[in-house]
Amino acid sequence: MYIVASPSEYLVISGIGITDIKLAKKAWIFPGQSYIIFDMSPVNYTFEVQAMSSEKLPFMLPAVFTIGPRIDDTPSLHKYAKLISRHDKLSSHVKELVQGIIEGETRVLAASMTMEEVFKGTKEFKQEVFEKVQLELNQFGLLIYNANVKQLVDVPGHEYFSYLGQKTQMEAANQAKVDVAEARKKGEIGSKEREGLTLQNAAKIDAETKIYATKREGEGKMAEIKVKAEVKVYENVREAEVAEANAELAKKKAGWAKEAQVAEVEAAKAVALRDAELQTQVERMNALTRTEKFKSEFLSKASVEYETKLVKYSDDVY
Repeated sequence: MYIVASPSEYLVISGIGITDIKLAKKAWIFPGQSYIIFDMSPVNYTFEVQAMSSEKLPFMLPAVFTIGPRIDDTPSLHKYAKLISRHDKLSSHVKELVQGIIEGETRVLAASMTMEEVFKGTKEFKQEVFEKVQLELNQFGLLIYNANVKQLVDVPGHEYFSYLGQKTQMEAANQAKVDVAEARKKGEIGSKEREGLTLQNAAKIDAETKIYATKREGEGKMAEIKVKAEVKVYENVREAEVAEANAELAKKKAGWAKEAQVAEVEAAKAVALRDAELQTQVERMNALTRTEKFKSEFLSKASVEYETKLVKYSDDVY
């Protein structure tokens, strides 16, 4: 026989061929094997746990726990399948088991705390209850998916929380009156202080304004004197620079005049020297001319004499 579980269910199979139990979503069931189907959906359990503080003061803890199999852990799922799955989730057996664990852990924890500690640390008290209950549920493969613990309430005949609430309200009201009176006092004092500070600040600003105006006036005069002095210094510097420039110009003019005179003298000397050189060259050329003339005349005369003698010699011979 082939069995298929719905999405929120598991098959628990035991019998021939299976050492302990087998969990599956679908499987063949053979002869000699048996199975059950359990639902994994969590269930809400509502309790009113009665506990007692260390001062022997009783109180009620209304709570709603959403508890179901731990489906994300295989060993826990096996524990649930073996110990709880054969019972209906809404059966008195499962409810009494869960209620017994919650009441036991709550009472043990409350007995170690004073009522004041329970009342002031309600959030921490609830969290510690959840943690201790979860530790006990782990051995059955159960998980607290959600837990909602309501406000702690008194047991009939014991109005501790009621009186404590009234006390807190009265303390809050008295504190509010004190705060209002303190605020009013601070407001009046603050108003007077602001008026005084306003007058002080106004006087201070007037004095600072006069000081600033006087200071600015003095700074203006000092700046004017400084500017005039700087202008005078600048004028003196400029006059000195002009005088120095004029002296330098006069010196340069004298140098230029001297250089001009020297140049004129040197030019005259150069002209005279050139004239002398030219005269010497002329005389040398004249001497050469006369020499050449004398040579020519002498050679002509010698040639004539030679020709004459040669003719005469020829005549004598012939």
